[in-house]
Amino acid sequence: MRVLDAVPTGSAADRYLRWAGLLVGAVAGRAVGHAVDDGEAGVLYAIPVFGLCAVAGVLAADVLTARPHGPVRTAGLAPRRVRDYVPPRVTLLLVVEAAALVVLLVVAAVLASADDAGRAGSSLTVTCPDGSTVRTGPWPGLFYGLPILASLAVSTAVCMWSLTRIARRPGDEATRRNRALAIVAAWGLLVSAPLLGAASTASGVLLDITCDGTIGRIGNWALWPTALIALVTVPWCLFTVISPKARRHP
Repeated sequence: MRVLDAVPTGSAADRYLRWAGLLVGAVAGRAVGHAVDDGEAGVLYAIPVFGLCAVAGVLAADVLTARPHGPVRTAGLAPRRVRDYVPPRVTLLLVVEAAALVVLLVVAAVLASADDAGRAGSSLTVTCPDGSTVRTGPWPGLFYGLPILASLAVSTAVCMWSLTRIARRPGDEATRRNRALAIVAAWGLLVSAPLLGAASTASGVLLDITCDGTIGRIGNWALWPTALIALVTVPWCLFTVISPKARRHP
């Protein structure tokens, strides 16, 4: 039988730093979103800002956590690997979502055009069969997609470094797995939240265009389930970040 220890794996400072990252991200994301655009388009900038702050909070909590004290235990010759501590199914799902996000933003960048204000890669222009032209946005082209891709690249590199550090440093197995789970969840926010925003935005634009025909319908059929999966993933990542697991004993 497994018994939950009364002492959580995370210290008070650990929890405060995670919450601080989320709160700072919410404030900073709102400020950036309003600075870029007062409408719905600002959300596409606010999401990666929020995600970066959430990742920063989790990483700061991990870096500032004191190393365990006590007798030094010997280990076997087998090296500890990152994949031994991350949740395999969730990590695979997030990797697939990250790939879908990159593909979506690349395709959107190829199809994007400038808006009425001259901002390149921020709207979608379609020529209808009758020769008329329809332009609508916001469209997740490079104007909105480039910050998302940049934040994803930076967070992926930093989170991989942190996971490698966790796998190699001293500590018990439960603590390593719980901290690795928190970092994966924080990275997942920077994957699933932008994916939800980009897929929803692109779908909304395609729905506004009534003359896109079969291509528009196929696009929406691909975007709707993608947005739904991201919508389910976001709350799991958020809950995992703010609620560290308790230590389990067999």
